[in-house]
Amino acid sequence: MKTLNYLYGKPLSDGDFKSQPEDFRVEEILDIPFTGEGEHVCLQIVKKGENTAYVAKKLAEFAQLPPREVSYAGIKDRHGVCTQWFSVPVPIKKPLDFSALNSDSIFIVKQVRHNRKLKTGCHKGNRFAITLRNVTEPLDILSRINAVRQGVPNYFGEQRFGHDGHNLDMAQRLFDGEKIRDKKLRGLVLSAARSHLFNQVVSRRVAEHGLATTWHREIFLLNGSNAFFESDIDCELIERLLGNDILLSAPLVGKGEKGLLPQEREWLSSFSQWHNGLAEFGMKNERRALRLMPQEFKVSMTEQSSMVLEFSLPKGTFATAVLRELVNHRDASKK
Repeated sequence: MKTLNYLYGKPLSDGDFKSQPEDFRVEEILDIPFTGEGEHVCLQIVKKGENTAYVAKKLAEFAQLPPREVSYAGIKDRHGVCTQWFSVPVPIKKPLDFSALNSDSIFIVKQVRHNRKLKTGCHKGNRFAITLRNVTEPLDILSRINAVRQGVPNYFGEQRFGHDGHNLDMAQRLFDGEKIRDKKLRGLVLSAARSHLFNQVVSRRVAEHGLATTWHREIFLLNGSNAFFESDIDCELIERLLGNDILLSAPLVGKGEKGLLPQEREWLSSFSQWHNGLAEFGMKNERRALRLMPQEFKVSMTEQSSMVLEFSLPKGTFATAVLRELVNHRDASKK
C-alpha cells in the first residue's frame, strides 16, 4: 500500500499501532434477531492474541466436531482484542456450556440458540478503537480528521496480500502457468490479485481526479448491494449520490467487458496478463465502492504522544485504509 496515492496528501505524523493487543480493538456488528431456539449455538466471543481459525478449532474440539462445522461471520486480526460471533451445531438435547473454554485469550460473552448457522459476511460491519503511540505530529492528525470523515479511498489492506505480499508473488506464478492444486489457497491468491488491480485503478483515479469529481458516465453501485448499473450523469443521479442511495465504484475485474469504463480499461492495460488470468479462472466482473466513509468517528488524546481513534466501517473494508490518510502508521506487532 505504500505506493498507492493519498487523497489528502501524505501525512506528516508517524505513529505506532498494535503495540499491545489492547491497542487494536474490534467489535463485530451483527444485526440478526436470534430465534432463541434451534440446532445451532451462536457465541459472541472476545479473543485476545489468537486468530479466528484457532478459536473455531477450540470450539470444534469442545463440541467434538470437525472444524469445518464451526462457522463465523468474519475473520478478525490475531494481534488485537476482537469481539466476534461464531456458530456451532449442537443438538437441542445435548446442552453444552462453552464458557468452560474461558481463558486469558478466549472469553465467551454470550451463548444463544438459533435455527441456522452463521454465514460468512452475515455481519453488518465492525467498530474499531485504535490506540496510536509514539505520535510525532498529533496536530497534523487532528487537522485531517474532518476531511477523513468525508471519506477515504476504499483500498484493500495489506493483510489481503499476505506477509510481505506473498499472495501477489503466488499470483504471478499462477498466471505464468504454475499450478495451485489447493482450491482454497488458489481462491485466496486470485482474490489478492483482483484486490491489487482494484487498488491500482483507485490509486490512479485519486491521483488524476480525486473522489469528489464524477465523470460524464459512471458505473454506480447500489448501496448495500452488489448490483451495479452504468449511466450518464444527470441531476437525479447526483441527488441519489448525495443521499448515499448509490455509490461511485471501481472494478473488481474478471470475465467479460460489462462493468468497465473506457478510462478503467486504459488504466488496466498494463495489467493485461493478470486481467486475462482472472477471467480464465472464472472470476466475474464486479464492482466495489470507490470511497470508504467511516462512521461515528471520535478521537481523544490519552497522553502527549498517544491518541485513540474510534470509528465504524462496513464489512469487507479495512481500518488501515482510514489510518493511512491520518498517519504514517507502523504495525508494532511485526517488530
